[in-house]
Amino acid sequence: MMISLSALVLASQLIVTVADHVPNFDIERACKLDSASAIDPNADLDTTIKKCADDEQKAKDELHAKWTQYAPSEKKICMGLTTGDASTPPSYVELLTCLYGQQIVRPKD
Repeated sequence: MMISLSALVLASQLIVTVADHVPNFDIERACKLDSASAIDPNADLDTTIKKCADDEQKAKDELHAKWTQYAPSEKKICMGLTTGDASTPPSYVELLTCLYGQQIVRPKD
């Protein structure tokens, strides 16, 4: 099957666009799903969800501040790992943790 040049250009633009910006995850939904299965026995569900949302927002803010420091290949790897499982909502904390790991293993110039 032949793929047109315009389709390849569009696909490459979409890939670059995704990598150029911090993704937009639904923090509230993710925290509700996560917190329901991992509730802190010493806190109620609302408190657990709020802590999760606070952690996710801090990670998102840090990603916004440092996004340009990550290589496109690192972003691609981590986005794939963070969003690859449809049964688990994506997480800024997981994305940030993955990107930190990628920087650790990045070859030094």
